[in-house]
Amino acid sequence: MRILLIHQYFLEDNDGGGSRWNEMSRFWQESGHQVIVLAGMVHYMGHRPAKYNGKYFDRSTNQDGVDVIRCHVSESYNKSFVGRLWAYFSFTFSSIWGGLRYARGNYDVIVVTSPPLFVGITAYVLSLFKRTPFVFEIRDLWPESAIDTGVLTNGILIKFAYWFEKLMYRKACLINVLTPAFRDKLITSKGVSPSKIIFIPNAADFSLSEELLQTFDVAAFRREQQLEQHFVVTYVGAHGVANHLVQVLDTAELLRDTNVLFLLIGDGMLKAELKADALQRGLTNVRFIDSVPKRDVFKYILASDAGASVLKKVDTFKTIYSNKTFDYMSCQKPILMAIDGVSRQLLEDANAGLYVEPENPADFAAKIRVYLHNPSLAKQHGQNGYRYAQAHFDREVLANKYLAALQQVK
Repeated sequence: MRILLIHQYFLEDNDGGGSRWNEMSRFWQESGHQVIVLAGMVHYMGHRPAKYNGKYFDRSTNQDGVDVIRCHVSESYNKSFVGRLWAYFSFTFSSIWGGLRYARGNYDVIVVTSPPLFVGITAYVLSLFKRTPFVFEIRDLWPESAIDTGVLTNGILIKFAYWFEKLMYRKACLINVLTPAFRDKLITSKGVSPSKIIFIPNAADFSLSEELLQTFDVAAFRREQQLEQHFVVTYVGAHGVANHLVQVLDTAELLRDTNVLFLLIGDGMLKAELKADALQRGLTNVRFIDSVPKRDVFKYILASDAGASVLKKVDTFKTIYSNKTFDYMSCQKPILMAIDGVSRQLLEDANAGLYVEPENPADFAAKIRVYLHNPSLAKQHGQNGYRYAQAHFDREVLANKYLAALQQVK
């Protein structure tokens, strides 16, 4: 098959962040299919590599042999809501032109993954010009999540977003959802036919974790990073409004009397504010680490005692699976799950950690103390999650399942 993937935040080689589609495209390419990616020049955290200065388009082949066409994105992403909106639409305009000019030829299918929702405009326009069906993937319910977190407040934009969402569901030949809750929402609230929906969720990257589990010297890394004598709780991901990481700082304040150390790995529009807050409080048990490549992320996780999945307490987030949850599982680490809904259900089904009431630092601290006083339970939860992810969320298995669905598209 020849597949055109539209993903604004497709990672650069060795970038930190959600690597779902880098891994998926690698599997497909290795299986003999051709994947061409339309992506943005600005990382989802908001930075633009210097190599794109003065460029509107850039074409290269990544380390996995995938052809990637980078298109212009405004650097206003992290400056304001208006700036973020313009960053979304600037990619829409540039990716349409990039798709027409650089992604020439015939394709069997177009796959577009959102959010942002507006990448659907690119998919729809290119599907018309190329006379190719498109599959619309939902990684997050948008605009609901933007409304619930206060990012989207303009009434006209909200109406447009809901109208455009309906249009995408109608025009897509298939819709992939990443959680069962998304599927239920589309069927019961948005009128989408069940026959149009497939379910290929996020997954665990065992190819990397199993390699490191065999070769990585955890003790040496802990000494190098001055993690010895600490019970390390690691969070990996964005530092934005939706993540509400202030609850981690509040929890750290309650655990000053312990050896607990929080590692917050990643970047985002609220990181500077969080660092200033931690400094003002004198929280020596919180350490901020900038985004690192996926291999290094796994090293930090393997050197930790538990992983944290954290989001703001809003109803929309009850429908999502957190990416980092699967990374913790693949590294055999217990999970402190401060997300209700399907993420909590996943945790309990796997018996892979402890549920924490979102935005409740007292409960967060209490659950960490459970592991402090019972390390064998933490180890057992980590092993349970690993086995459960192997059985249900192996990325290679799911990549093949996705491919089989695409091959049925006409």
